[in-house]
Amino acid sequence: MKDYDVLVIGSGSGMTIADAALNKGMSVAVVESGPLGGTCLNRGCIPSKMILYPADVINIIREAGKLGIKATIEEIDFAYIMERSAKLIEEDVSHMEEGVQHVPGLDMYREVGEFVSDYTMEVAGETIRGENVFIVSGARPLIPPIRGLEDAGYLTSQNVWEIRERPESILIVGGGFVAVEFAHFFSSVGSQVTLLSRSPRLIKFAEPEVSELLGKKMGERINIHYNVEAIEATMSGDMKEIVTMNKETGETRSFQGAQIMVAAGRRSNADLLKPEKTGVQLDRRGYIIVNEYLETSKPRVWALGDALGKHMFKHVANYEAGVAWNNFTHDHKKAVDYSAVPYAAFTHPQVAGVGMTEQQALDAGREVLVGFYEYRNTAKGSAMGVEDGFVKIIVEDRTFRVLGGSIIGPYAPVMMQEIVNAMNTPRGTIDSIQNAIYIHPATPEVVQRASYSLRRAGNVPDHR
Repeated sequence: MKDYDVLVIGSGSGMTIADAALNKGMSVAVVESGPLGGTCLNRGCIPSKMILYPADVINIIREAGKLGIKATIEEIDFAYIMERSAKLIEEDVSHMEEGVQHVPGLDMYREVGEFVSDYTMEVAGETIRGENVFIVSGARPLIPPIRGLEDAGYLTSQNVWEIRERPESILIVGGGFVAVEFAHFFSSVGSQVTLLSRSPRLIKFAEPEVSELLGKKMGERINIHYNVEAIEATMSGDMKEIVTMNKETGETRSFQGAQIMVAAGRRSNADLLKPEKTGVQLDRRGYIIVNEYLETSKPRVWALGDALGKHMFKHVANYEAGVAWNNFTHDHKKAVDYSAVPYAAFTHPQVAGVGMTEQQALDAGREVLVGFYEYRNTAKGSAMGVEDGFVKIIVEDRTFRVLGGSIIGPYAPVMMQEIVNAMNTPRGTIDSIQNAIYIHPATPEVVQRASYSLRRAGNVPDHR
């Protein structure tokens, strides 16, 4: 058996821990059954943005007519778009693979590991032990119990990167981030897209008016069906077919497409590791339970990232890695703070949010002010021809602390940082937005205008 100072499971944000430990002269083992870099680099946020940017360019060209520009798209090379993404990812992963081979004190184990006793794993035919363990094992696509799905065949966010031929039509099961982003991509490159959502709205935890506008705009290009449960998949000639049941009425209906993509959420990878054998407790969904310091139920075992099933974003995992490392190396522990976790959906239009929604703030007993402003009422928004899109800011009355914000429209993920930064000032108030000198005319002005238009919750004009 080989002993290590630090055992890290997962090479996504887990490599942050591994690098920090190596810099302190510790011996480190990293267990990774997939490609280096984890989900984000290989099958998630990075490759998806590499294919979504071309989709954005396509829509800019298609909508240029409203600005007096007559342009046509001669060809969309689907295979090239997919190959370009794969090549860039392959280069990054190749550099990482080469780099880890020459790091003193680091051993890589490239198979699924399984805990067999306290702090001890069996992996690749060897038994290894870590004095300190960091579980950063991530998650994988959740596959709902749809009859016949395996026989019909389907894509997920794991294997979609392998296709090189654009499907003429595609059925996407889901209504969250992965579902709406791939719906945007496939519809932009010319596929006929049908989105089958269990929820009554897209990105269900967003502000209702954001979900409504997103559904309205995406519904102009794709077929969206809400409140439907996919119950069966079959082959119908050369086409795949999904039977759905309406969750309210019980009505069944069939949809056909050349491909099926399942984007119905994520499930924990913890079942592969058997962490209970080292005394680590799991919740009922199979995610690892931690306290506010990212400590598990077992001393000297920390967990972070998608393995927790909380905020499943790469930027959160990176933040948690810093917290976990601090709590491993310092006596003064740091608690995680999820009050200003931002998110974005790179759809058309783009969506971003942070913190509480208006209803969440009210349900928490806060006295709330709401700021709202539309892009088209700013000089830049008008120049861009933005017909829809807005910024909504949730502020606590009297203290003027920013509790949350939502943006739907051009550059939403970029402009959301204005609100995130305000929430991370020493007092977390709206002042840094209201008092700043903004470039005029520029899109961020819509954020400042929203901050100027604060009204008590319930007195906000109808902007849906």
